[in-house]
Amino acid sequence: MRRTLIQRVLPTFFCLVPLLAAMLVAAALPARAQHYYLEQIRTSTMDWLILSLGGALFTAQIALAWRAFQWRGTGFDERTDRWLSNLAQAAEWFPLLGLLGTVAGILQTFSAISGPVPPERIIQLYTPAITATGSGLFMALINILPTWLVLIGRDLLLALGGGDTSGEMSP
Repeated sequence: MRRTLIQRVLPTFFCLVPLLAAMLVAAALPARAQHYYLEQIRTSTMDWLILSLGGALFTAQIALAWRAFQWRGTGFDERTDRWLSNLAQAAEWFPLLGLLGTVAGILQTFSAISGPVPPERIIQLYTPAITATGSGLFMALINILPTWLVLIGRDLLLALGGGDTSGEMSP
């Protein structure tokens, strides 16, 4: 039972935590904000770029995290560590992509204004700037979690397995 908990149940749980965290953050947003965001990103190329790249990166990290939790007789499977580290560093680019989308949205707004414009129109024109920021921040947030959870999860699994520092996990 303990072996199953340490080798299967907890690693699965740790791999699901980033997904659950992403859903929790999305659910914590006010319903009107969620609806407006989802409605507006349908036509935003920058948002789709950020969300597609972020989703692919997140999926790759979860798969690598699962492998990183696998016990290989004398230690965890560390072959994925370099890749996890590199992909976590790649997550740092998402706020920059969001900022680029923000600047592009602001420029788009200013280019469309000529003469008196009602505030509703300015808000409508400014929407791509805000959604790009949100997309970039959201993708950065969920893409830093898998690597962090591998570090924390491995320590917990070692402690539950007896904390044997020689590399042998006692089930």
